[in-house]
Amino acid sequence: MKTFMQKKETVERKWYVIDAEGKTLGRVATKAAHVLRGKHKVTYTPYVDCGDYVIVINADKVVLTGNKLVDKKYYNHSGFPGGLRERTAKEMIENYPEEMLERAIKGMLPHNRLGRAMGKKLFVYRDANHKHEAQKPEALNVD
Repeated sequence: MKTFMQKKETVERKWYVIDAEGKTLGRVATKAAHVLRGKHKVTYTPYVDCGDYVIVINADKVVLTGNKLVDKKYYNHSGFPGGLRERTAKEMIENYPEEMLERAIKGMLPHNRLGRAMGKKLFVYRDANHKHEAQKPEALNVD
C-alpha cells in the first residue's frame, strides 16, 4: 500500500464558522489552528496547505480563565529605542478582540511561509455578523 500525498492542486476546501461566545480563548484557538492546518482531514500532508477556511465570530465574548485579564501581557515593539508597547489582556479584549484571537491562532501555526499562507484563510469578527454567507460555512463545535 502506498502512502497518499496530497498535491496543492487537488485540495478541496470547505468553510467553517466557530462561535467564540462563552468559549475559552485557548480552546477556540486550538480548534481553529487544527482546521487551518488540515489535520482534521484524512488527506493531511505536512508540507502542503491542505486546511480549510475558518471564520471566528463573537471574538469580543471570548473568555479567559483565572487572573489572565490582569496578568497576561501583549507586547509590540516599533523597532525604535524605547518603542516597547505593553497591553493587558483586558485592554486587548475591550479594544482589539480580533487581534487577540488572531495572535492566539497564528501562534499555533508553523512559523514559515506555509504558516503565513494558512493564516490568510482565517477571518475573525468582533460580533456575530460576517460577510461570508455566500460560502455557506458549516458550524464547528468547540468543546
